Amino acid sequence: MPELPEVETIKRGLEHLIVGKTISNAKVLWVKTFSSSKNTIKQQLIGCRIQSIERRAKLLLVNLDNQYTLMFHLKLTGQVILVLKNQQRLGGGHPTKSMAANLPDKSTRVIFNFSDGSKLYFNDQRKFGWIKLVKTSEVTNDPLVCRLGPEPLSKDFTIDRLQAAIKRHSKLAIKGIILDQSTLSGIGNIYADESLHLAKIHPGTKGAAMKPGQVKALYKAIRQILQSSIKHGGTSITHYVNVFGKKGDYLERARVFRQAGESCRVCGGKIIKIRVVGRGTYICPKCQKLSRNK
Repeated sequence: MPELPEVETIKRGLEHLIVGKTISNAKVLWVKTFSSSKNTIKQQLIGCRIQSIERRAKLLLVNLDNQYTLMFHLKLTGQVILVLKNQQRLGGGHPTKSMAANLPDKSTRVIFNFSDGSKLYFNDQRKFGWIKLVKTSEVTNDPLVCRLGPEPLSKDFTIDRLQAAIKRHSKLAIKGIILDQSTLSGIGNIYADESLHLAKIHPGTKGAAMKPGQVKALYKAIRQILQSSIKHGGTSITHYVNVFGKKGDYLERARVFRQAGESCRVCGGKIIKIRVVGRGTYICPKCQKLSRNK
C-alpha cells in the first residue's frame, strides 16, 4: 500500500492536471469499487467542476464545486490514468501494462469523462481500492477519516502529542505505536523503519522505555524522512509511480529499508532484517540498540 509520500506525489500531480475540469459522465464497471447509485451519480456528479484536490493520510480527496467530495483509496494495486483528448496519457499508481494499454481494460473499474474530451480511469487489479462520493462537510465524519491521527507534516503533530501517544501505549513497541494510524496518519512500514534508524532507536523499544530525548529525535526524524521522500517522489518499491508515470527514487537513498546485508551509512555495521509487531523490519544493530524500560 502506498504511504504518505507516494499519495502526496500523486495528489500534487493531479492538481495540475484535472482541477477546473467538468465531469460530463461517469461509468462504473465494478460496483463494489464505487457503490453510489446511478441517480446519485447523475444528480451529484455529472456537470460538476473539480475545485481542488487534497490528501488525508493515504486518501485522495477530489473536491467538487457542488460541495461534494470524491474519496479515492488506491489500496495495493490501484491506479489513476488520465487520457487527454490528444491521447497523451499521465498515470499514477501501480505501474502495470494498463498505463500504456488501450483503455478500458480488464482492470478498469470506473471511468470519469470530462467535458474537454479527456478521461480519468480508475484501475485496480485486485479490487481492493475504492471510491466514495460524500458531502464535503461529512468527510471528517467518515469512519476511516475520523479515526486518523494528525498529519505528520502539519502543525497538529507536535512533540507533546507524540509523547502523549507513546505514554498511552507504553507497553507497545515504538514501531507499532507510529504505525497506528490513530497515532499518526500516513506512516507505513517503509518510513517507520527509515525514521527509527535516523533517530537511532530500535523499533522494538517499548513506549515505556522511550526517553524524552529519543521522542524529540523521532519527531524530527519522521518529518525529515517524509519531506525527503516527497522531494524525491516517494519510493518505487511498492510499485507506485507518480501521476506523470515516473518512479520515485527515494529507495536509492534508503537508509535501511530493503538494505539487509548492506553496510550502514552511519557506522558501517551490517543491516539486518528482523520482525517487530509482526512486520519485516530493517535495522542497524550497532546504531539502534534496544532500550530497556526506565
